[in-house]
Amino acid sequence: MKNTLRNIFHSPKFVIGFVIFFGLLLFTFIYPWFVMADPLEMVGQGNFFKPGTYVSVKDTVDSKYYTLNIQAKSANLGDHIEDKDKADMRDWLVNYGGVSQEEMDAADDNTLVALWLEHYDSKAKQKGLLASKKKAFVRLDKEIQKLASDADMIIAQENEDGELEETASVDSQQYVNTRDISNKRTFVLGTDNFGRDVLTELVQATKVSLKIGLIAGTVATLIGLLLGLLSGYIGGVFDDVIIFITNLFTVIPSFVLLILITYSVGQNARGVTLIATVIGATSWTWTCRSVRSQVISLRNRDHVNLSKLSGHSMMRIVLTDILPYVASYVVMAFILQISSGILAEAQLSMLGLGPSTTTTATLGQMMNWATLYAAHLNGSWWAYFPVVFVITIIAFSLNLMNTGLDQVFNPQLRD
Repeated sequence: MKNTLRNIFHSPKFVIGFVIFFGLLLFTFIYPWFVMADPLEMVGQGNFFKPGTYVSVKDTVDSKYYTLNIQAKSANLGDHIEDKDKADMRDWLVNYGGVSQEEMDAADDNTLVALWLEHYDSKAKQKGLLASKKKAFVRLDKEIQKLASDADMIIAQENEDGELEETASVDSQQYVNTRDISNKRTFVLGTDNFGRDVLTELVQATKVSLKIGLIAGTVATLIGLLLGLLSGYIGGVFDDVIIFITNLFTVIPSFVLLILITYSVGQNARGVTLIATVIGATSWTWTCRSVRSQVISLRNRDHVNLSKLSGHSMMRIVLTDILPYVASYVVMAFILQISSGILAEAQLSMLGLGPSTTTTATLGQMMNWATLYAAHLNGSWWAYFPVVFVITIIAFSLNLMNTGLDQVFNPQLRD
């Protein structure tokens, strides 16, 4: 055993995969120690807030001001304009502002704002535009003019007569120190469609998906191992029956069968454990066939025949004389079953058939929510790309570990 473990950890592919997977697993357990917020807490009153640090506007007004010789105007005014508004600006400039399509295609955000300030005229002929759209362009122009202006901002409060009275003004060179602001929150990966912190939700979803993969892999491996050992060792009619059932499950696509089962149990009954168990119960066939083929090649070996002649029971022969020789294949099958279980859950959740729960999330559910609320269409990459990346990393690390084990235990693949 010691020599086997040494050989395993001398495999570069296994070590790389193990480090990646263990590092991700460690992060999912350490992160909640520092961030104890509820993963499904709706901290934002809106959809898809961009990554960054958010501070209280009220605190900035009430804080002490510091005057710095730094121009407050953004180097890129386009950062403050929504993508949809940019697209509308481009259409207006081409259709009504006299700007050529070639010039517009080559324009970046700063050039776009400059062209807008130069060419936009609310009194220009805008044939075909609805009145509401014209008013929207007027409001957009006022916002852009305000962004491009260095004018002081007036702070007013109601006086005793209920009228607004100027109390202070803020110019473009006045700043506040963020350490003076107590109410601030950093969203490394922004918020999702429900206004929830994506990073906190992603960490919890990774833990749940790993749990699903572990349960599914355990169920599938145990079923496949048990049937494979019995089928390969006993043979005869028993083997024919098991092979018939295995072939039947093989002919019927496992994912279609998985969809039918999860749909039939109903939404209220689809918990994390049930979904993981169903995934495992529909993905054991190739493990069974692999173990069976190995057992058939072992059951007539000399040490097995010697155990038979010694009067040992079938259970002892299988557990002591056969199972140790197929253990490496079982471990590799288990690793692949974990990866397959995670991917299967993600596919089910994308179809709306994943775990039905309001207390936690899975990687597949996060992808489903991002798709339903069109995150990929409105440029909210932080709602889906980190999820895809985590799923990819998990599958990549597990498959890398399996490849490393295969090189260790398969003589034909050794260097």
